[in-house]
Amino acid sequence: MTADVPGTGGIPGRRRSLRPLGGVLAAMAVSLTGTRVSAVALPWFVLVTTGSATQTGLVAFCEMTPYVVVKAFTGPLVDRIGPRAISWTTDLASATAAATIPLLHALDLLSFPLLLALVALIGAARGPGDLAKEVMVPEAAERSGVPLERATGLTGVTERLASTIGPAAGGSLVALVGPLTGLIVNATCFALGSVIIGLALPRGMGHSAEEAPGRAGAGLGYWRRFGEGFTYLRGEPLLFTVIVVVGITNLLDAGFTAVLLPVWARESGNGPTAIGLMVSVMGAAAVGGSLIAAMAAHRLRRRMVFFTGFLLAGAPRFFILASDAPMWAVLAVFAVSGFGAGFVNPVLGAVLFERVPRQLLGRVNALGDSLAWAGIPLGGLIAGAVVASVGLVPVLLAGGAAYFLTTNLAWFRPEWREMDRQGGRGTQEQRPEEAGQSTGADFMACQSPAPQTVEGSSTNT
Repeated sequence: MTADVPGTGGIPGRRRSLRPLGGVLAAMAVSLTGTRVSAVALPWFVLVTTGSATQTGLVAFCEMTPYVVVKAFTGPLVDRIGPRAISWTTDLASATAAATIPLLHALDLLSFPLLLALVALIGAARGPGDLAKEVMVPEAAERSGVPLERATGLTGVTERLASTIGPAAGGSLVALVGPLTGLIVNATCFALGSVIIGLALPRGMGHSAEEAPGRAGAGLGYWRRFGEGFTYLRGEPLLFTVIVVVGITNLLDAGFTAVLLPVWARESGNGPTAIGLMVSVMGAAAVGGSLIAAMAAHRLRRRMVFFTGFLLAGAPRFFILASDAPMWAVLAVFAVSGFGAGFVNPVLGAVLFERVPRQLLGRVNALGDSLAWAGIPLGGLIAGAVVASVGLVPVLLAGGAAYFLTTNLAWFRPEWREMDRQGGRGTQEQRPEEAGQSTGADFMACQSPAPQTVEGSSTNT
């Protein structure tokens, strides 16, 4: 569907079409769904074949370390080559690596070191692919005539739908036909995402942010480009403080998802189906939260929404699993946590997109995400080692306490007040040709409420 859309913040002179934003969201949806299926299937496969929580954590470490490192250094390439080309090629590489695991296992050729190498390849390819899709959101919103805050809200809904469907499908597949089927589904989803980005998006979308003549940064070398992103991020106290908080919570979430939840499911006798059910209930509630964030964000104060969402999303999940509560109570707590989590990433996404100039978005986004995700590779590794030493319940209690303190003490930092203030260097440094385009500044002006990620993309919660 197309229509003339004067005054919507779209690109002047173009007819509105929902195809750009719809295409990016569809590619995100399929790739994230496959990743969520794999997040249930792969840890369960390692846990039941090795019996070791430590090796299960090691697999998570080997996937997320390349993810974080490669993503951190890919920003200048995304800005120079263009997110579209980066996205479809890396998704294709992820699909190939994911499909190789069940193939080698069927041929009895899959050793544990080889599994770690393939998982590392998936992570190394997935990082740039996720980044590239995130970077295309503002352009897609402009081309579709959709306000930025609504686009980030819809991105959150997409993530949460994937977090609902993926774990449910993953848990069911593992229970019915075994965990390796989940990896086949993951490979298929990556391949489909590559096709959507490569063929379905409008021609001319997703090219280099520095193609225009005279564009700032054109002709600079890789390290100069990288340094520009780092310098900009260092000069934004709000974004930097957000990264620290999200980095700590991501570390805790990684240990929870990769080790604590599977160990709890095995020790409690609930099995992988319970994992899929719990995470899907949380994801379904998060869809509701994200929809409300998309529709009502302009009426809400960001800081209050952000911290309330974190208060609900984090510590309660750890404490309920440590309490030996009945399954209905566990599901109720996960539903409340999901509802709170649904508000977090739309806030982070709008803050990032409006504060960072478009020509620096790939670099700043890559660095911000990578710093926020830096603890994720260690989360599963640390959780696996500590659970093996002291048992599950003490780790759940300590993790819940750490989550509560991190997300509540941060409230007192003065930088957070900037969430409810208009402006940011991203809006102040707009190029003249972008003066009439949507940057999300209107979202700030209304005093409404950046993987969790700093860009508004996939979270662990």
